[in-house]
Amino acid sequence: MKLTLKKQSGSDVGQIDLNCALIEDGRGTQAVHDDIVAFRAANRSGTACTKTMGDVAGTGKKPWRQKGTGRARAGSFASPLWRGGGVVFGPKPRDYSKKVNRQTKSLALVKSFSERCKSGDVLVVEELTYSSPSTKALLKTLQALGVDGTVLLVADGQNDQNLYLSARNIPHVDLFDASAVNSYALLRNDKIVITKSALARLETRFKEAKSE
Repeated sequence: MKLTLKKQSGSDVGQIDLNCALIEDGRGTQAVHDDIVAFRAANRSGTACTKTMGDVAGTGKKPWRQKGTGRARAGSFASPLWRGGGVVFGPKPRDYSKKVNRQTKSLALVKSFSERCKSGDVLVVEELTYSSPSTKALLKTLQALGVDGTVLLVADGQNDQNLYLSARNIPHVDLFDASAVNSYALLRNDKIVITKSALARLETRFKEAKSE
């Protein structure tokens, strides 16, 4: 498959061949689902906590005597039936993470990238370099590339501090290193802008995944 290679100014340079085989329809869909569910589950804090009867502060004295008052029997001020009492079967801190094996994650990554390429949502640029941090300059680049909506920027290496500082103030732009990008990031944004060197790094990841 060929992708259009563009300059940072937005003009076309030519076409670039993908050195990795894309996954055809009908394979990898379940892997993507499992990986996305596991990713989102791992990001849940799991800190919700309610008090049981034993956690409610207060005396352990019986509210009133068992018989002779005409009222219903009551044994504790912390009863779930009472306001301020304990909660029955309420949430407690827990770990929501799910285990996904390495092969499934690798397949999900390749499948996600394959679908975005087939949909025409991947733009390859020669480079994304700035002499100084400039959010305005990065927005100008995205406008020149014809990118609207949410954008995933994939760069080669996180040492480009100027690019990082330029992108961090834009709410609809995510910046990832090619070695750290995941299937969730590839799917959640409207467009993907990837540098030529980052694409080569990503293709290396795909090949390493297949050789495992």
